[in-house]
Amino acid sequence: MPLKIAVSGKGGVGKTTVAALLASQYARDGMNVVAVDADPASSLPAALGVPREIRKDIVPLSEMLDVIEERTGARPGESYGSMFSLNPKVDDLVDKYAVQGIENVKVMVLGTIKAPGSGCFCPESALLKNLMSHLVLDDEHVVILDMEAGLEHLGRSTVRSVDVLLVVVEPGRRSVETAVKIAAMARSLGIGNVLAILNKVSDNAQEKELRSMLEEEGIEAVAVIPHDPELVSADLAGRPTSSSAAEEAMTSLRTRIEQLQ
Repeated sequence: MPLKIAVSGKGGVGKTTVAALLASQYARDGMNVVAVDADPASSLPAALGVPREIRKDIVPLSEMLDVIEERTGARPGESYGSMFSLNPKVDDLVDKYAVQGIENVKVMVLGTIKAPGSGCFCPESALLKNLMSHLVLDDEHVVILDMEAGLEHLGRSTVRSVDVLLVVVEPGRRSVETAVKIAAMARSLGIGNVLAILNKVSDNAQEKELRSMLEEEGIEAVAVIPHDPELVSADLAGRPTSSSAAEEAMTSLRTRIEQLQ
């Protein structure tokens, strides 16, 4: 079954860049790839080269009120009580609403649920969680999930089906502390493989320190992307880019993931 990889980390560490690089590399090798933007600060379409004129018209799935009502039987924002489908049809949503990025990667923007707490009992939640479950459990696609720091989009049963949680870490104690919390959450939910990729690393001393801090928490760092001003500026500008070092890091990461299968 094709791989399902969730990418997480503290805001600003470059996880969207890593998710985009990984998705495009798998697609370049002939895989059928779906990249899912599950971060409210959506930037994955830009990182995967979706043209600006297309990006400006993207409506996140969580804001497609007509689609949500059609699939669940209830319209977000209206009084629906408990009368809506908890198992709506989702198997055609990627074909209908994903946009195409570089290397023919399909990019699906989920958006977020604008409600307090992570256990929103609402039509939007039902549709998003069922789509995530469908993608993670299907046998047709390599799925790369660009997550926010938490795992709120993933229900417990869906989490258990993710092959790898990749945590992106940059030099800095707060980044490591966030990675440790994410890893603990993932393991408590049943993800067996939690790996770290080090990003924006300036020298060997930084790499050594980060590896040591992560190893103390039982987190394996499997690849390193050196600090590259072009990668940083491209990430900030929301445009696709790569470098030989970044591609090498993705290759190392993929080799380690294959060893876990």
